[in-house]
Amino acid sequence: MLFQRLEDLRIDADKTQQEIADFLDCRREVYRRYEKGTYDIPLWALIKLAEYYKTSTDYILGLTNTKTPYPK
Repeated sequence: MLFQRLEDLRIDADKTQQEIADFLDCRREVYRRYEKGTYDIPLWALIKLAEYYKTSTDYILGLTNTKTPYPK
C-alpha cells in the first residue's frame, strides 16, 4: 500500500526523510520504504506519526479526508 499522505505530511512540515527517520529511531531507507509502501508501517510508528503531525491514523491511511484528529 502506498502512503502518499506520509510523504505529503512530511513535505508540508518541511521535514526530510532523515529527520522523520530520526524521530522514529530508524534508518532513512526504512522510512522511505514506509512512504513508498515497500514495507508495512508498524502500528507504533503510525500512531507516533499521527501524533507528530497532529492528525488521525485514518487520515494517514486514506480512510478519511478530514485532517484534524478525532476528539478524545
